[in-house]
Order: sequence, then C-alpha cells, then structure tokens
Amino acid sequence: MSAAQANKVGLATATIIGINAMIGSGIFTAPATIATNIGPAGIVAYIFVVVAVWFMALSLSRLAMLYPQEGSFYTYTKPWAGHVGGLIAGGFYLVGLIVAMGLLSRVAGNYLHHVIPSLSVHTLGLFTLLSIVVLNLFGVALSQLGQHILIVTTLFPLVATTILCFFYADLSNLTPFAPYGFTNVFKATRIVIFGFFGFESAASLFSVVKNPAKNVPRALTYSILVVGTVYTLFITSIISSVPMELFANPETPLSEIIAHLIPENTWIINMIHFAILSAIIGTVHSMVWGSSMFLLDLAKKANNNAKQYASNMPKRAHQCAVLTVGAGIYLAFDSIDNLSLFFFITAACIVSAYILSMMTLLFDKKEWQTFGIVKTLLGISTGLMILYFSIEGLVIEVISMLSN
Repeated sequence: MSAAQANKVGLATATIIGINAMIGSGIFTAPATIATNIGPAGIVAYIFVVVAVWFMALSLSRLAMLYPQEGSFYTYTKPWAGHVGGLIAGGFYLVGLIVAMGLLSRVAGNYLHHVIPSLSVHTLGLFTLLSIVVLNLFGVALSQLGQHILIVTTLFPLVATTILCFFYADLSNLTPFAPYGFTNVFKATRIVIFGFFGFESAASLFSVVKNPAKNVPRALTYSILVVGTVYTLFITSIISSVPMELFANPETPLSEIIAHLIPENTWIINMIHFAILSAIIGTVHSMVWGSSMFLLDLAKKANNNAKQYASNMPKRAHQCAVLTVGAGIYLAFDSIDNLSLFFFITAACIVSAYILSMMTLLFDKKEWQTFGIVKTLLGISTGLMILYFSIEGLVIEVISMLSN
C-alpha cells in the first residue's frame, strides 16, 4: 500500500464527514415556518427532500470524480456552459450562502434577545455579524476542536428536543394532516432543503477516500440517510407535541415554543436555547470563512489581476473577501424583513447552482451509457421542481410587498 493510500480515510470516516457537512443550525429555523404554512404534512416534505438530495448528491459526486480540479460549481458548469456559465453557477451559489447567513444572523439576534431583552433583535443580530466578520478578518478560523464543539452543540438540541417532545406527543396534533392542501407539501421543499445544504461539499471527497468510486456514493447515501432520519424525527416530534397555535409567529425561538411543554423545568429549555444559539453563531462563523475562500477562488477564476493580487498579497486578498462577504450578509440581514424570502432566495440560488452543474453530465455521451444518467435526470428533475416552487414563492412575496 502506498503512503498516499495509507493516509486516505475509509467509509466510516467519509460518512461522518458527510454528516458534519450537512447537519447544521439551519434545521432550527424550519419548524415554525413548516407548521404555519404546511401543517403536519411537512413531515412528508422532509422524506421527499431526502430522496431529492440523494439524487443530486450522487450526481455532484460523479462530477467531483470527473473534474477534481478546484472551483467546484465553476469547474462543474464550465464544460457545457463555458467560462461565463461557470461564473454564473458559482455566483448563484455564493449569493445563496450569503442570504442564508443573513437569515442565521437574524435568528441569532432572536435567540440573543431572549437573553438580553433590553436590546432589539436587529441590534443583537448586527452585533453578532460584526463580531464574526472581525474574527474572520484577523484569520480566526474554527479549529478542529471548534468544529467538534460545533457538531456537539448542533446535535445536543436536536436529540434533546426530539426526545423531550416525543414524551409529550399527542396524535391529535397531527390532524388535520394537510390543512393547507397537499400541494403545499411540495412547496415546503423550498424551506426543508435549507437544512440539507452542505452535502455538496461532502460530494467532493474523492481525493481523501479509499476506493472513492465505490465508497463516496456509499458514504453520501449513509450520511444523507442518517441526517434525513434525524431531521424527520426532529420535525415529527415537534409537530406532534406542540399545538399549531403556538407557531403563530415563525420568528419565535424554538426553545420558547417547546417551553410550553415543561414550564416547570426551565433549566432544560435554557440548555437547549444556549446550545442552539452557539450552533447558529458557530455555523455563521465557519460559513463566513468558507464563503470568503469560495469568493476568492471565484475571483481568481474570473480575473487574472485578482489571481495575481491573491498570489502576491494572500492575507490582504482574504481580508477583502471577508469584508465583501460581510457586506453582502449585512445587506441581506438589513433589507429582508420576511422570513420566507430568506428561504426562497437561498433555495433558488443554491439549487440553480446544483442544476447548472449537473447539466454537464447530460452533455457527456459516456454518461448516457450507464445507469448513472437516470440518477442525474432524477436529480435535475427534483432540483427543477424545488427551483420552480422557490421562484414562485419569491415572486408571490415580492408582489405582496409591492402591493402593500
């Protein structure tokens, strides 16, 4: 066995990497919106998204094997859409990440307001965002220990909330199952998929996994199954235990909603509250770092001067990227008031990047000679459906805002 092969990870480790890439604080923003707009049938939407994400993940992992160069969405899209198409795909993905971080910054403000009620949600969210940007400007990235702490603070409230809520589950809360119609179940995918974003980074594990052609698809399948099961149980436990009327305000912190179940044990709720808050802040911190690196890489692809500047002054170039990303997050945070708009814009942008990338496989004649093309077609089809409902929701919300 070569030294390079010996340093590669096995299936179990690859699966854990996939779980870590997907599971995140985004799941805590969904329950209230799901309950308010879909009802108990939102559980079905999670199951559908698990299948859709699996098809898309397998297609993106295939692209990662065929195009192992740096650049991800730019590199994946360029073979069929050219340089400009690659930049558009990368731009869509970056905008989606920035809007998602705007939402999480706002949610962080909501959770901090529970602790510091004397300050407004907007002020606390802005303070959180500024603090994270400053840390990134000074090159403070999450260490490996920090990443481990982040996954613990994410898993703890997920597991604790699920167990707690199942103890208070009442089947009567599941009826009517689809009070807003089953069409809304498919519309809910534009919200549900928010919690799964990140699987695309796990799809490009070919350089670090032993026997990647076999183990990467298996690792993705196992990790998506694990995360999908955890998310589905989480949302089921909440919807089955909490009366729908408690979800009247989608921006109410989840910990405050489930506090109605055990008003006498506030210490448990406080633990869950702080765990969710730390998970959200940690996620935004790592996303600012990752998005800045992605922006810098995209800029180097777009312009030779940017590439030279990044080579000559790497620290300064990264700081410029952090400031640019931070400004974008602030713009989303400050200008978007409707919580649904965050979900719709994020889903529309990131899913567009997925679809543009997967299209490359349709132009490869060899792909049409394998069963993999069926998975690609299903991935593109499910992606287009989620994109359609995301754009539909976005248009409806914008028209509503303009009419008011």
